[in-house]
Amino acid sequence: MTSRREFIALTAGAVAGSLATAPLAGMAADGAPAIAAAAQPLSILVLGGTGFLGPHQIEYAVARGHRVTMFNRGSNPGMFGNAVEELIGNRDSKVDPGLSALQGERTWDVVIDNSGYVPRHVRDSAELLKDRCGRYIYISTVAVYDFDAATVFPEDARLADLADPTVEEVTGETYGPLKAECDRVARAILGERCTVVRPTYVVGPGDVTDRFTYWVERVNRGGEVLAPAGPEREAQWVDARDLCPWVISLAENDTPGVFNAAGPASPVDRAGLMWGLRALTAEPVRFYWPGDELLDELGIDQPMMGRETSFHFENAASLAAGLRYRSLADTAAGTLEWWLSLPEDRRGKPEGWPTPAQEQAAIERIRAAG
Repeated sequence: MTSRREFIALTAGAVAGSLATAPLAGMAADGAPAIAAAAQPLSILVLGGTGFLGPHQIEYAVARGHRVTMFNRGSNPGMFGNAVEELIGNRDSKVDPGLSALQGERTWDVVIDNSGYVPRHVRDSAELLKDRCGRYIYISTVAVYDFDAATVFPEDARLADLADPTVEEVTGETYGPLKAECDRVARAILGERCTVVRPTYVVGPGDVTDRFTYWVERVNRGGEVLAPAGPEREAQWVDARDLCPWVISLAENDTPGVFNAAGPASPVDRAGLMWGLRALTAEPVRFYWPGDELLDELGIDQPMMGRETSFHFENAASLAAGLRYRSLADTAAGTLEWWLSLPEDRRGKPEGWPTPAQEQAAIERIRAAG
């Protein structure tokens, strides 16, 4: 059975994806329908904002007519031009200038916390803002669950515990328990005014983790493809272009609750994922399905694909709250278009992909075994 440690190590790539800058070039589809203005413009404070999710959220919020303020370390100034107010600081109140830019009497209708990975940081910002905001939306993760206790996770399932409450370093081992404690802290301080969103793998244009992108790009090239181990295991993901506008809709509707953001709407296994990607290319493709033992022996880590156990994150609550999951074809096509628009030197240095030599060695072993 896949341990909590293994699953968290797979999902912890979201940390880098949220902290790194992901330009939005090539994301907007030609001929996309205009975004209607919101009935009531809101003042929205985004904590973070320059990673993978933030730009999608902010661009949509601005298009809806909301007034957006972004608080972060200032690593990418002017990313949104004059459309967004920028406040510079640090989530860690012990590091100058800390949260000083957020102090005072100013209020916001909504706070969206994208960058809360350490309980102390979330506690400090939530305490500072609790009387100066309407709704606080904390972006959590499905990695908060106790994977040693179950394989199916509704929103009220048991959360992981942080073995050492003094730990603040975010690693593959601590990512999930730290986020679980952040999740608890935000809800304890804000009560019903806290909305928690727990995404699974967030994919689509702009994904700096390169996880889903690997499968899209590899299948698109065609030929002999080393498919994921365990074709019968469930695959879940959510497109950032669905997740982020939905988060803004939660803000607009003042929606309380805790939500798993885990698509698609109906279950799909890994074989279905691969054959869905296969339909997007005219190149001939042959899949080879390895076992976990072969991958372990050859030291191959497949992006997004864990070993042995298939976890399922229930999504009825998010569907009822209006989250709509686009088709795999749409997500894959958009991801491929974005990937091919990137500079060649960026595409030449993907994050965490199996090497062609590893893939070929595994395929030869599978072929030899008959």
